[in-house]
Amino acid sequence: MIFPEQLTDMGINAPKEHQRVISKLTTGLGTLYYQQRKIALEPLPETMLDEGQTSPVPDVLLYDNKHHTTPIIIEVCHTTGIRNDAKKIMRLVDEFDYGIEEAFLYDYITHQWQRYQKGKEEMEEGTSFSEILQLDFNDFL
Repeated sequence: MIFPEQLTDMGINAPKEHQRVISKLTTGLGTLYYQQRKIALEPLPETMLDEGQTSPVPDVLLYDNKHHTTPIIIEVCHTTGIRNDAKKIMRLVDEFDYGIEEAFLYDYITHQWQRYQKGKEEMEEGTSFSEILQLDFNDFL
C-alpha cells in the first residue's frame, strides 16, 4: 500500500508470490461478484481509494458501487513488512474517511492472516473471515 507522501521515493516491490495471492483473491471474489452475483462488493486489484485525488492503493479493495464506498481492503505482505503494513491499514481505517470497516493483512511467507475492524484497538491475528461478506478469504488461496 502506498501513501501519497511515499510516491516520490518509492520503487516497485511486487514479487511473483505477492502478485499471485492478489490474482487468486480477485479471481475467486470476482467469480462471486460478476458471474454468481453472491456478493455485493466488487473486487479490484491495486486501485486508488479516492479517484478524485492522489490516494493510497491497497492490494485488493472491495468496492460498493451502490454507496460509492470501500468497506473492505486486503493488503498482501512479506513477513519483514507486516508491522509497517499493519500500521498503514490501521491508519487508513482510523484516520481517513474512505468507508473502510474491515482491513486484512495476509503474510504470504507464513500464510497467516490478520484482521482490523473499525472501532477496535488491535489487530486480530489468525482470522481471514469477513463479517461483512460472511466468507473466508483464505478459501481462495
